[in-house]
Amino acid sequence: MLDNVTINQLRAFVAVCDQGSFSGAARKLARAQSAISHAIKALEGAFDVELFERNTRKAQLTAAGRSLLPDARAVISRTEEMKNRAGAIARTGVPQVSVAIDAYFPRVHLIDCLRTLQEEFPTAVINLRITSMQGGEDLVLERVCALAVTIENVPAVNPDAMERHWLCEAKMVTVCAPSHPLASAPKPIPLDEFGRHVQIVVTDNQPGAEKTQQGVAGKRQWLVNDLGAKCDLLKAGLGWGHLPWHLVGEDLASGQLVELERRAWHVGPLTFVLSQRRGYDLSPCESRLVELLGQAQCIPKKARQRSASAKGAKA
Repeated sequence: MLDNVTINQLRAFVAVCDQGSFSGAARKLARAQSAISHAIKALEGAFDVELFERNTRKAQLTAAGRSLLPDARAVISRTEEMKNRAGAIARTGVPQVSVAIDAYFPRVHLIDCLRTLQEEFPTAVINLRITSMQGGEDLVLERVCALAVTIENVPAVNPDAMERHWLCEAKMVTVCAPSHPLASAPKPIPLDEFGRHVQIVVTDNQPGAEKTQQGVAGKRQWLVNDLGAKCDLLKAGLGWGHLPWHLVGEDLASGQLVELERRAWHVGPLTFVLSQRRGYDLSPCESRLVELLGQAQCIPKKARQRSASAKGAKA
């Protein structure tokens, strides 16, 4: 019997409750009062319960009516949501965004971008992959993803088939736990001293991935394929490593990690690029996501000023 329930019957039920009478519901819905009465009777027949007391002058709900009213409101609300979504799809279609994001990209900013994109393109379907090293471009070449946010100094998988565009930068810091020997070493620390200690290095699962490592000081390395695991190992005092400032700012402030000053060894900021197949045209939804991702403020103000001064000096 429940298959016979209609949205108009539920609207009549809710309108009677809101207006306090059958006549008020008829005025609100611009329908005849007899039509409202018929809808309520049909609904009661489908539910096999009485929704309103019959011996009162006002429309007074029974216990069953009070219990079912929130459900009726929820069904109507979801129906309206479905209508609005269908209208948006009819106007603009169903935007789809498939993007691979390097694990070093600031997660908080990524979430903000996706939240904004969801507000502006409520029907969009998102396929998000978190990758490292060359993993993102591999997914683009395999057509699993249309776009990839990649680190610039990671060698391109296939330069003939891919093109890269600058996106934003993120400051890198060299860190270790306060208990690590390097934390108490005389500052600044030379490169060969770093090489005497285990460095925690993020790599991916591809064969030969260790050949694309960046910022490595020596042969003593522990390789991990997860950025969170690297952070945990560093906090445990098991090694030292480079991490994005946006990821460890709170840990540095709380003292869980300490920043190490390097001597005669420059580790530049991470430069993120957008990787895509050559000739690929971005959809409006994809273009908006790229615009939002490029607005990342990944470098602290003082660091950006230092970087600008250094570039000016080089020039």
